[in-house]
Amino acid sequence: MQKLAIFGGTFDPVHWGHLLIAQTALSQCGIDQAIWIPSASPPHKSIASMSSLAHREEMVRRAIAYNPAFVMQSIPGEIAGTSYAIATLKHLQGIYPHTRWYWILGLDAFQTLPRWYRRQELIPACDWLVAPRLDPAFERSQLDAKVQPMHFLCQQVELQLLSQSIPIRWSILSMPQLPISSSLIRHYCRQNRSIRGLVPEAVRHYISLEKLYQSDRP
Repeated sequence: MQKLAIFGGTFDPVHWGHLLIAQTALSQCGIDQAIWIPSASPPHKSIASMSSLAHREEMVRRAIAYNPAFVMQSIPGEIAGTSYAIATLKHLQGIYPHTRWYWILGLDAFQTLPRWYRRQELIPACDWLVAPRLDPAFERSQLDAKVQPMHFLCQQVELQLLSQSIPIRWSILSMPQLPISSSLIRHYCRQNRSIRGLVPEAVRHYISLEKLYQSDRP
């Protein structure tokens, strides 16, 4: 049975932190491939504030081209329009049968699992791989003794799900917390600052060519 990981996100833009997360998941869990899925319309973000799906897919395509263990999967419009995780999983299960599924996500998203749509069906179907926050502000906040350790926060999510009679298998990805975020990169672009080293060169060239992130709206 093959082992595949779903890695969804806005990827606006994709950066080296995302690539490190995906590679860590493959190495730590013996996963065969990571399937990257740029979200068409995530429920927690305004579409008007995001770059077009076509731009974000092209940036991911360029970023992962070097690694055969990374693939990008476009989701049909009638499924992508909802951006429900369960619809994405069902679609991929039809393409890749006989698969053990993993789902890569950040701590913030993991903490919202007890509110996900059709979670009773979705959550037991996957192993959940939790990545540390890549936001530099969050990393600085870890110096505050009042901030709970990541493992404790994940355990709290597990307890919430168990109270809903939903079992979950999860583990934390062991990786450094890079001080890189998509919002930081967009901010640098608006200020006409260099983003070299924050994103793969192919992505940096694409952002420059398409003049992305030069204002608050794409």
